[in-house]
Amino acid sequence: MNSAILGIDIAKRTFEAALIGSGKIKHRSFANTPSGFATLDTWLAAQGATCVHVCMEATGRYGEALAYHLHRSGHTVSVVNPAQIKGFAQSELLRTKTDKVDASLIARFYQAMRPEPWNPPAPAMRHLQALVRRLDALMAMRQQEANRLDTSQEFLMVKDSIKEHLSFLDREIKNTKKLIKNHVDGNPDLKAQFHLLHSIPGIGQTTAALLLGEILCVEKYHTARQLVAHAGLAPAQHVSGSSVHRKSRLCKVGNSRLRKALYFPSIVAKRYNPVVKAFCDRLLAAGKTKMQVICAAMRKLLHLAFGVLKSNKPFDPSCTAFSS
Repeated sequence: MNSAILGIDIAKRTFEAALIGSGKIKHRSFANTPSGFATLDTWLAAQGATCVHVCMEATGRYGEALAYHLHRSGHTVSVVNPAQIKGFAQSELLRTKTDKVDASLIARFYQAMRPEPWNPPAPAMRHLQALVRRLDALMAMRQQEANRLDTSQEFLMVKDSIKEHLSFLDREIKNTKKLIKNHVDGNPDLKAQFHLLHSIPGIGQTTAALLLGEILCVEKYHTARQLVAHAGLAPAQHVSGSSVHRKSRLCKVGNSRLRKALYFPSIVAKRYNPVVKAFCDRLLAAGKTKMQVICAAMRKLLHLAFGVLKSNKPFDPSCTAFSS
């Protein structure tokens, strides 16, 4: 068995592997730790699987370390959206759900669909992503505590605790923003891309860093529409026959952090970005609702971000590519 397919079902502490080779499926469970990864390597070698096509779900932090380990080991790794696996399971009318069944399902999914290989982002981009996601979490925690303080009917001791926590979060947010700035300034490629995004009216420093951290590698997108789809900002139609004709809505199948990051900048861009403002004015004149216009402005901003990063040129409202 030289070439084989490995389906992996990830959990927090363990992962289940299903190896398809020579028409047989072999299962084994491993610890989701570096020692477990080493045991997996030994097991694959014992099976004679020297060239392995690995398929696993995008489960965030749980599977990230394993994906990097397998990629470094020379295997082809595909990291797919869990919704795709769920749809494939429904197409097979699968009724049983266990780790072993799921691992086999993922292996069969790869066998049938052959998803694109996954390439890990550069270390500098991974570092930036970790920082901007930490900043986003801190700001969300701060907003929660601020809401508690505004509506709190608690005793003075509780309010003092909330205020103390707010002060701590403010310090952490300030420190994290400083870490992001230092990281961007210390990496020439990141700094150049950061300034390209910041040249777009409506995209501030925090948003520019967050976009970079979530887009990671703009080269993997061939068109701006692919990036828009990745963000879940593409409109989804629901039309069937002559009786079903629902309004188009955002599909929201994509990176929710990108959508969140673009909401308030799109409102600013509607007023101060000449390209986005002209675009939104046309939509309003055509009778679109305010929320539809905001969603369209979010898509337009992402198109502009794609344009400056791909062209390696700062935003220019007179350029046809940006104004179209």
